[in-house]
Amino acid sequence: MNTPVTLDRREGPYGEVVLRRRAEHYEIIANGTFLMDTSDGRSERRLIDAAMAALREPVRASGPAVLIGGLGVGFSLAHAAEDPRWGRIAVAEREEAVIDWHRSGPLAAISGRALGDERTVILHTDLVDYLRTTPDTYDALCLDIDNGPDWTVTEDNESLYSARGLADCAARLNPGGILAVWSARPSADFEESLRNAGFSGVRTEEIPVARGVPDVVHLGIRPA
Repeated sequence: MNTPVTLDRREGPYGEVVLRRRAEHYEIIANGTFLMDTSDGRSERRLIDAAMAALREPVRASGPAVLIGGLGVGFSLAHAAEDPRWGRIAVAEREEAVIDWHRSGPLAAISGRALGDERTVILHTDLVDYLRTTPDTYDALCLDIDNGPDWTVTEDNESLYSARGLADCAARLNPGGILAVWSARPSADFEESLRNAGFSGVRTEEIPVARGVPDVVHLGIRPA
């Protein structure tokens, strides 16, 4: 009953990505590494809520703009779209396969309504490159492209958590904007990196899980 069934397998510019079904849940695997599944979206939703709660109101009449790094199984996007306080909701996803699974595949059951929301835009782009090159700015960056700052999916992602990567994040944030980074485990080193990069109010929120250490959301504020 719990044997996974492969629904799609593709070779992309960053390696292999696989969508599997295990019983009633879906799983995304990248280069043989389990990334996430649809069994429990508490921590993905908390990523969005923590960023909203940390924002100083009011931001603007149209609502704060948020960039979600990583479409994943769609929990973060769906949760953001359920909150009318958000304005523009952009999602950066580098894997075309993942986007397809949401637009015309089984993950549309999670994200379909959010994808149809006029506030939502899907950016088919590498998050690290986008942060480095785009002129767009946001009030919140909610990043969930790895298993954490100390456990990246590909080596290229390591630069996101470096001094340069955090400087790129700060440059994409409006004054007072929030950087929220999901991780499968706490990282004291990353907290220190956030402070060294000039972020204020650095803290870590824990999200209990069924087994093992809690998931966390690392938070920092770009000073006004």
